[in-house]
Amino acid sequence: MNITSKAKVAPWLLLIFTLPSKYASERVGVWRKLQKYGTLPLRNSGYVLPNTPANQERFEWLATTIRGLKGEASVLQVQAIDDLPPDVLKENFREERKPDYTALIREVQQLEPSNQAFSSQLARLKRRFEEIMEIDFFESSLRSKAEEAIYKAEHPIASQVKSGKWRVSKMEYRSRSWITRPRPGIDRVSSAWLIKRFIDPKATFLFDVNPNDHPEAVPFDMYQDGGFGHEGNHCTFETLAARFGVTDKKVRLIGQTVHDADLDEEKFGRTEGITINQILKGWAKQDIPDDELLSRGIDLMEGLYHSMT
Repeated sequence: MNITSKAKVAPWLLLIFTLPSKYASERVGVWRKLQKYGTLPLRNSGYVLPNTPANQERFEWLATTIRGLKGEASVLQVQAIDDLPPDVLKENFREERKPDYTALIREVQQLEPSNQAFSSQLARLKRRFEEIMEIDFFESSLRSKAEEAIYKAEHPIASQVKSGKWRVSKMEYRSRSWITRPRPGIDRVSSAWLIKRFIDPKATFLFDVNPNDHPEAVPFDMYQDGGFGHEGNHCTFETLAARFGVTDKKVRLIGQTVHDADLDEEKFGRTEGITINQILKGWAKQDIPDDELLSRGIDLMEGLYHSMT
């Protein structure tokens, strides 16, 4: 472990402390604050946070509290941790937040709009989301899913399964532009493949966070109302297949694969999508343009389709 010099600001803060054994309840109080601050336990060496003014203040005040209880505490600015490269540390921080987001998403999905307490329950969960985001220093992969779950709770989609309007005609969606968010992952890539292969062979794709800027384009997997997205417990791929009446057996199997990977579930016990998603994330980190990323992903999905039996 290397301590920083004055010439370079260290990226990490490390709190090391001891408390007399008689202060058991106080130790629990310190531990709860460390949890609240989003610290990462570093084996028996202490607790780590990214080096920011806010985190520095939190650690310094906590160290003062510990010393007031006859304990010892040191706050160190750390340049590097020998056996934990920065990327590994960041990923460990992301993993620490996953249970928080998972629990939040589960609670949001269990909300009942017809319940009189719905508004207050949703407001409480939104506050909880903000608290988690504050200590999600390196953006867990589940943050966007939690944000989407809250958005959908605020804008519930009425079930249209029994309505004749639920099914849509492929002819109305031929030779269209389709729009989705930048940096496509497994759900958006597979949805684009489904669109090209079974719905709109001449489809073209745009990338933007605001579909209102492209009123001629059909949105898919966007957070705004309109277009095609998650409905109920279905990912966008499953929604598209159902809405356009795609009944191909291999498409159904791919839908299960995409569902498990995109929703981080084990509902169908399929793991192929997890690998594809990791490949897409790796390409995205190489700054590959969105259109090429989508094109490569479509090729992957085509290969997966032909591998299905």
